Amino acid sequence: MPNIFQKISEKIKSTKDKIFTKEIKVEDKIVREIVTSKTLFRCPYCQSEDIVRRGTRQKKRERVQLYLCKSCLRTFTPFSIKGKHYSIQTIFDAISYYNLGFSLEQVSKIIKEKQNLEIGPSTISSWVDEHRELCAYSRMRTFAVKEFSPYDVIETATLAHRQLYRFRYHRAKIKYILREDFKNYKFHPLREFLELVPSECPHQYFQEGLRASETPIKFDKTEMIVRAKENFATRFAAMVLQGVQDNKQRHEELQKFMLANDSVTVATEVPIYIKKEDLEHMQTQLGFTISGEELPKLITGHIDFVQIRNGMVHILDYKSNASKEKPIEQLTLYALALSRLTGLRVFNFKCAWFDEKDYFEFYPLHVVYKGRKNKRRKNIKTIEGTYKINENENKIENLRPIKN
Repeated sequence: MPNIFQKISEKIKSTKDKIFTKEIKVEDKIVREIVTSKTLFRCPYCQSEDIVRRGTRQKKRERVQLYLCKSCLRTFTPFSIKGKHYSIQTIFDAISYYNLGFSLEQVSKIIKEKQNLEIGPSTISSWVDEHRELCAYSRMRTFAVKEFSPYDVIETATLAHRQLYRFRYHRAKIKYILREDFKNYKFHPLREFLELVPSECPHQYFQEGLRASETPIKFDKTEMIVRAKENFATRFAAMVLQGVQDNKQRHEELQKFMLANDSVTVATEVPIYIKKEDLEHMQTQLGFTISGEELPKLITGHIDFVQIRNGMVHILDYKSNASKEKPIEQLTLYALALSRLTGLRVFNFKCAWFDEKDYFEFYPLHVVYKGRKNKRRKNIKTIEGTYKINENENKIENLRPIKN
């Protein structure tokens, strides 16, 4: 029998993708997932990133997007679509229904009713197994189906805040996250806040308040870093967004899939607000640095993703071109507002923005609280490389490590 590493090496060579040679020392399934998440944005023949859309191709059950590589002038389809008899959206819908708590037979009936497709339970089971490494909620599903109905596991509320927002909250996931890890025990106030959103949200505030993305407030960006790192969120985005034809639906489809299938996302489109007196209290009593000609009376916003992992609350925002975006003010205000609404310390929050290729995170506490300058380090070493502490108060100079 051929050695497993020899098989993996042959697979890597067959895709002519030298970027992934560092991942050889893992089993075959993991390599396939890594390749799936990356090749959408690289030519599979020459590895160039200079690609453009070039029409579509009609398959038996779907129309798929074609891409043209400007370097080698070859046309290709995304790696994860090749060889699939059903659309990628159908596959993801089936996995999501299963992780909500429906049985394989029930998922088969739902797909038949909604999409008029005959798909056997064994086929759905193979899809679930294929994506089990990425869709890690499956380990909680066994317990959730005993306590929650598939119709009740996610609570949904439509919020008319100038435009319609669909708030979603995963009741089972947050319960098991708080229970299974002692580091997360202190986040019960977040759970209580999320449970009250449908009934207690002050909707009038969102008609009057200034949006966090439009606020004139500026923060001092010295003595902080923005860390570029690998994250499952980028892999989810690269995988899920292949099946989204309408760009207006990108946010919602990604939110629905991550909430149903990952192991850490507990809520999406979370409404938050913070008042002028709250910001003034943070300035005078907590020593936070918040600058601006005049603080707005009310700031509102909606957080794309709220996650709980590794003893921290993570606030995530999807940006279609993350490497060119630097939403430090917006995400920091989200963290300050959620801290105020839940009573949790800003110390317990991390903020990040991401797309299909990049994930950038920072600590909001480092943005608003500088502490003792004489004890600050000049460089920070991480597994991604060495970061230099930012010295420009107006902008972040380096999103990526200066040394590897």
